[in-house]
Amino acid sequence: MNHRLITALLVASTFLFSACSGESGQGSATTATNTASTSTSSKKTMPEDPDLKSLYVQSCFSCHGTGAGGAPRTGTAEWDSRMAKGMDTLLDNTINGFNGMPPLGLCMDCGEEEFEALIRFMAGEK
Repeated sequence: MNHRLITALLVASTFLFSACSGESGQGSATTATNTASTSTSSKKTMPEDPDLKSLYVQSCFSCHGTGAGGAPRTGTAEWDSRMAKGMDTLLDNTINGFNGMPPLGLCMDCGEEEFEALIRFMAGEK
C-alpha cells in the first residue's frame, strides 16, 4: 500500500472510532438498568429496505447499534425524548453534528430524505 492510502485509512478509522466517544449530554440515557436483551435487540435490528440498511450499517450502526458514547440505541425508548424535539431539530443535529455525533453522522452522501428515514428507523417508526 502507498503512504497516501495508509494515511487516509488511519485518518478515517480514527474519525470513525472517535465519533462514538463523545459525551451525549442527554443525561444518563444509557444506565446500568439497561438489559442485555435490549442491547442485543438493538444490535440485531436492521432496516428492511436494502439501500437504507446499507446506509445504516456503514454510518449509524457502530454507535446506534451499541449505544457507544451515549448514542440512543436503535429501536429503544431512548429515542422518545429526542423525537419529541421534532424532526427539524433532529435533522439539524444530524447535519451539523451534536455532542459526540460528527456532522452528517458519517454519511457524507446522505441527503435530508435519507437522514429522516434513518432517524425514523432508529426511533422505531415505520
